[in-house]
Amino acid sequence: MLFSELPLANPLQRAVRAVGYEQPTPIQEQSIPSLLEGKDLLGIAQTGTGKTAAFALPILQLLLDSGKFRAPKTCRALILLPTRELAIQVADCFKQYAQFTAISTTCIFGGVGDASQKNSLIRGVDVLVATPGRLLDLIGQKAVSLKALEFFVLDEADRMLDMGFIHDIRKVVALLPQKRQNLFFSATMPDDITKLAATILRPNPVRVEVAPQSTPIERIRQELYRIDKRRKGALLKELLLEHIEMKKVLVFSRTKHGADKITRVLEKAGVKCAAIHGNKSQTRRQEALKNFKDEKIRVLVATDIAARGIDVDDVSHVFNYDLPDVPETFVHRIGRTARAGKDGIAISFCAPDEEQDLRAIEKLTKIKIPEGDKAIFEKLPPPQKETPESEMRNARGRGFSKQPRPPKKEARPENRGGSNLPKGSDQPNRENRQPKKAPNPPVPQQPGENPHKGKRRRNRPGSRARRRMRESGNTPS
Repeated sequence: MLFSELPLANPLQRAVRAVGYEQPTPIQEQSIPSLLEGKDLLGIAQTGTGKTAAFALPILQLLLDSGKFRAPKTCRALILLPTRELAIQVADCFKQYAQFTAISTTCIFGGVGDASQKNSLIRGVDVLVATPGRLLDLIGQKAVSLKALEFFVLDEADRMLDMGFIHDIRKVVALLPQKRQNLFFSATMPDDITKLAATILRPNPVRVEVAPQSTPIERIRQELYRIDKRRKGALLKELLLEHIEMKKVLVFSRTKHGADKITRVLEKAGVKCAAIHGNKSQTRRQEALKNFKDEKIRVLVATDIAARGIDVDDVSHVFNYDLPDVPETFVHRIGRTARAGKDGIAISFCAPDEEQDLRAIEKLTKIKIPEGDKAIFEKLPPPQKETPESEMRNARGRGFSKQPRPPKKEARPENRGGSNLPKGSDQPNRENRQPKKAPNPPVPQQPGENPHKGKRRRNRPGSRARRRMRESGNTPS
């Protein structure tokens, strides 16, 4: 089947030809006809399979066919996404596909000021691409309403749950009108995702599954290097310097601090790179992503926040500098390469404390990752002996500490009062207790002796003045 054979309007066909699409991918071929019939859809597909066009083109076609016009401060189609980068990319796709129509698209997300976003919603919008937090914020400010919504798309649903957006999603769904067409996309379908889909989709939705769940794209060649944490940076540097064919490299780190550290190591070696994570401003994140797309930098270091938010063509290599705690995240990471029918390479580093994560990944993907060329280790510095302090420092970010906390010291029973002892415990015998020391008896005073002699007395206002007057004989009346 070709795109020209799909029942799309001429403006959409022109846009499809302009972006260079000729033959639809499997998910596009299976999804577009059913969506054009107005059915709800449950799509299970990996990243890079063409999901965006699979739901964007039929939504645009149905918006053109309806003949309706947008009302002020409303939207007709809502696409909900987990990250800013992914929202921007999906919005750009809608604008490309609708470039020869009058359909408007707006993207709203957090991390930036909301003034321009609210201004773009005043006259209403046909397609609204949003992240959950900013959407609920603008709904609370009455900048946008969902009462006129016709299409609702929840993309990357499993990532939404991983990032803790389940409560925000339920709030948004509660605001949607009952009559609407629903589209639900996810790369994996665990039980939690299945239950969430049942609350959003109408009964008997069309189910489209283009690949087995959590199976990496077969065109990706994988390699594994077992190495201690301290030498990971040296190994990454040597691989990049030795293989000049690594022109567009994406490196994933578990933590933001780790991403910045990797960047410093590579910059010191003369490798052009940049980091992208949650602590970076939106402007700097967009600048780094643009430089990576334009090949002004060779390496982009990212945390998992960007695992599904980076859609860059021709990524040659993906490095798992730190193995992810969640096995499904590994699939999304390596899915950044081997896109659009091209080949790719994914290289993973595994420290001794990450063996359990590696076993979980191999169990999920059902693939035994082969080890890379061990000759590279000869060029690395010898491993250093780990100390308890270094082990605890390396374990940061994994949710546990190598050293348990020392137990609290309990007071001795003889040092505690009986009232503070737990009920039923053996209280010290009162007869064996040491008696309290009696206070010193008062010293008898001699006649005419000042009772306050030798004692410190608090000065009261005017006391010294009255004392001087008594001593001089000028007693006040």
